[in-house]
Parts: sequence; structure tokens; C-alpha cells
Amino acid sequence: MTTMTNAQASPVTTAPARRGPRLSGINWLVWRQHRAAFWTIIGCTILAAGWMVYQRGQLMDALHALGWPHPTSDDWDMKVSNSALTQAGYGLGFIPILIGVFVGAPLIAGDLENGTAKLVTSQSVSRVRWIATKLAITVLVVAVGTAVLAGVFSWFWSPVRDHENFISWVSGTGFDNSGPMLTALTLFTLVGGVAIGMVLRRSLLAMVVTFGFAVAVQIIWSYFRLDLGNSVTLTTNKGVLDSSPTLPNAAYELDRWFTTASGKLYGWSTCVTEPEAKVKGCLDQKGIVGWRVDYLPYSEMSSMQWFGASILLALTAALTAFIFFWGRKRIV
Repeated sequence: MTTMTNAQASPVTTAPARRGPRLSGINWLVWRQHRAAFWTIIGCTILAAGWMVYQRGQLMDALHALGWPHPTSDDWDMKVSNSALTQAGYGLGFIPILIGVFVGAPLIAGDLENGTAKLVTSQSVSRVRWIATKLAITVLVVAVGTAVLAGVFSWFWSPVRDHENFISWVSGTGFDNSGPMLTALTLFTLVGGVAIGMVLRRSLLAMVVTFGFAVAVQIIWSYFRLDLGNSVTLTTNKGVLDSSPTLPNAAYELDRWFTTASGKLYGWSTCVTEPEAKVKGCLDQKGIVGWRVDYLPYSEMSSMQWFGASILLALTAALTAFIFFWGRKRIV
């Protein structure tokens, strides 16, 4: 009788092959090269979103204690702390600058500086594919992260968004960090940093210049924000001293004038230097019969944000086209 060996008796078993999406080739190389930055973005997104979710719960507890959504007191909004909401808004406002400086500027400039670009493009990878892969993966990570943060912040802010005692909806703290605006601003500074880095070819110098660029974008954008909406004009001819136009809830006043029966406008400070007893006579002498007020209604917020985001995304697309044009000619 013959006996079977252990090898014959036991069939050879192999570990099941892993299935699922896996990065390979140039995609794997780009992810591995910048994995520290990508995981930092993902981790900070999770932590910040979790903190805002917790703070939103605290805010709702405070509001419900005051009878929200139908508070019993008129000054209920003065009894609720807005510190966490303000901190969230200010913190998110730094994201476009940080992403532009620490992710965008060195993304390609670092490879140009240390020679990695020449090594990669000397292989089977074309310049265009290398640039496209770097931009695509980075833009995807940044876009998803900022979209999540903007969505959570919008949800956090939504119960009190139409009350100026918290955050004004036309301020950069609120307007630029909710809806599509945070993503659009961040992508613009990110791609701007990449373009600056490609031109300067030095990481540190590119980061310094990108910082100035990102700050300038924030400042310039603040001057054009109110021009994104369609203003509404409210007039009254019921006098000046005893009446004043009543604006809709959460409306933002742009300007105010005195008006005559013929429609002529005077600045709101007209006759302000006159003694109180002579103010009415001064107004009557000029024929002033009422007020005119230009304002932005709260209902304009969403359309203003999408219009502003479309402008920024168009500028981002133009910078992207420049990056590919420059990369095909002068990348190495």
C-alpha cells in the first residue's frame, strides 16, 4: 500500500486576488509623490467638517431653547453666541491661500527644480499627460474637500443666515465660504499657483509669489462681490423726517438718497449741518419729499454665488489652458 505525502494530500490554496480600483502607472506615481499633501487635505476636511457638525448641534440646542423657529422674544438673536460660526467662516477663508501656496505653487515647480520633470518626460509619459494627471488628481482632491466643507458650513449657517447679528450674507466670511464659491476660489488660486510655479521654476519663490497672488485675489474679489447681483430700488414720497423706507428682511442697503418730486437726488447728508430747528426748512427749500434706497434682496444670494463661481471657473480654465501651452513648449 502506498501512502500519499502531505503535499499530495493537501491541495495547494492560493490567496484570493484583490479586486477593486487600484492606482497604477502615472496615476500611482503622482499620488505617491504628493500623498502627504493629499492625505493632509483629506484629514483636515474630515476634522473641520466634524467640528462644524458638532457646533451646529450646539447652535440648534441654543435656538430651540429660545423657541426657534418662532422665538418668543424679539432680541433672541442677541442671546445666541455666534463665535463658533464666525471662527468657521474665518478659518475657511484661509483655504484658498493655503491651497494655492502649499499645494499649487510646488506641484510642478518642485519637479522642475529637482529634475524630476526631465526624468519623467524622458520615459514613455508625454509632457501633456504628465501635466494633465498632476492637475486632474490634485483638482479632484481639492474640489471634493472644499465642496464638502462649503456644504457643511452652509448647513451650519442656514438657521441664522438671514440675521445680520450672526454673519451678513454679503460678507466674505459668509458669501465666499458657502455654495459653490469656496470651491471656485480655491481652484482659481490652486491653478494660479501651478502656473506661477511653472514659470518661475523655483518652489520657494513660487510660494512667495503665489501668496501675494492669492491675497490680491481675495482683496480684488471683495470689491466686485456686490456687483454680481441685481439691485432693487425702493422710493417713498411721504416725507423725510417722519418716515423711512422699510427694507425686506435681510436686505443689504447699497445706498440712500433724498429725492425731490422731479426725481432729483441729494446725498443723505444734505442739511445735516443745519441746526435741528432749521432742518425741515432746508429740506423744503430744496424740494425734498422723500427717500430713495438701492438694496440687494436676500433672494439674490444664490444667483450671485453661481454667477461669481462661473467667472472664477472661467478664469481657472484660462489658466489651465496657459499651463498646457507653456508645458508643451518650456516644461524642461
